[in-house]
Amino acid sequence: MTEIEEPLAYPFPPASSVHHPSPVFARLREERPVARIRTPDGNTAWLATRYEDVRQVLLDPRFSRAAAAGPDVPLTGIARLAKESMLGMDPPEHTRLRRLVASAFTARRVNALRPRVVKLVDDLLTAMQPLRRPADLVENLSLRLPLQVIGDLIGVPEQERRILHDWADTVMGGWSADPGALDPTIDRVAGYFGELIEAKRKNPADDLMSVLIAARDEEDRLTERELVVLCLGLLIVGHATTVGHINMFLLTLLRYPGEFAKLRARPELVPQAVEELLRFIQLSDGGGALPRVTTEEVELGGVRLPAGAVVMQAINSGNRDPHQFPEPDRLDLTRTANQHLSFGVGVHHCIGASLARMELQEALHGLLRHMPEVRVAVPESELKFKQGMFIKTLEELPVEW
Repeated sequence: MTEIEEPLAYPFPPASSVHHPSPVFARLREERPVARIRTPDGNTAWLATRYEDVRQVLLDPRFSRAAAAGPDVPLTGIARLAKESMLGMDPPEHTRLRRLVASAFTARRVNALRPRVVKLVDDLLTAMQPLRRPADLVENLSLRLPLQVIGDLIGVPEQERRILHDWADTVMGGWSADPGALDPTIDRVAGYFGELIEAKRKNPADDLMSVLIAARDEEDRLTERELVVLCLGLLIVGHATTVGHINMFLLTLLRYPGEFAKLRARPELVPQAVEELLRFIQLSDGGGALPRVTTEEVELGGVRLPAGAVVMQAINSGNRDPHQFPEPDRLDLTRTANQHLSFGVGVHHCIGASLARMELQEALHGLLRHMPEVRVAVPESELKFKQGMFIKTLEELPVEW
């Protein structure tokens, strides 16, 4: 057996720059697009690295999320939570729960929220102006914006959101996270939501949680545990990735000043820029997707996989596939036909994608309005990312303007 045929240690060593995926992905796309890997917990799996193969895994129902609840499936923190949520279900169970929350994230509802988000961004950035510089963008914008938006939407009291964010960091743990901290934290958050649900049963409000409670109590459309986990998952996934995206968006634009200048000169490019930044940035060194398990024999990238094979998808690698994106390692804010995979595709396409897009657009618009000359106050090498996380998220982002 040759070296390339041996299971590769995964996640791969990161690139020298936070703006690019590990160079191992490019080699695998050319030499072994569906590769055998070994994860830190000792499990083995297959890894898809080409755009078309990643897309097939996300779309093909023979690659099951529900079957990924078995004992031999690699699990990060978010994957453990997913076992009880929509993220860990296949149709029709997944369809039943998704329909309950889909109405909160329609394009019409999201557009109706936009003026409030614009005002919130303006208020947050205006409040930063008199602060001593450098000021922390994480504390003052990139954390507060998505946490307040999703907190208001679900119905979490404002004074309790910060502790929930801290718990979310634990649940979003990656391969190096402390496994002993995960289950107690999930139990703690589930207990919190159980108590909040009971309080809202007595005093319903105009929020998504009250709608879900009515679906549980009046229509019996979900169980009590499903109700708790659904609220928990919406809060955690609904803000954590957006926090990371805002930070990485700014770092990337500053790394490519010509593109940032183009955006300053043409702010109408912001929606297009958001899509290119979503494709380009590396929010996860490990690829950024949850494992699936084949329900029958299936061919993927020329490899015949048996039933029961564990398959992982390197979304960040698919987003840099030169067969799909010309000059994929070049940031181009005018790129068109940008069918990136960052929000997934198929039944598990991110339900909050339209909300996340809108928040990211308005965060960029706000920075262009209030801080057009924003810059990071320390060398990029001195920035500290939180350790043990499934996604890249900064402890702080000191900026001047």
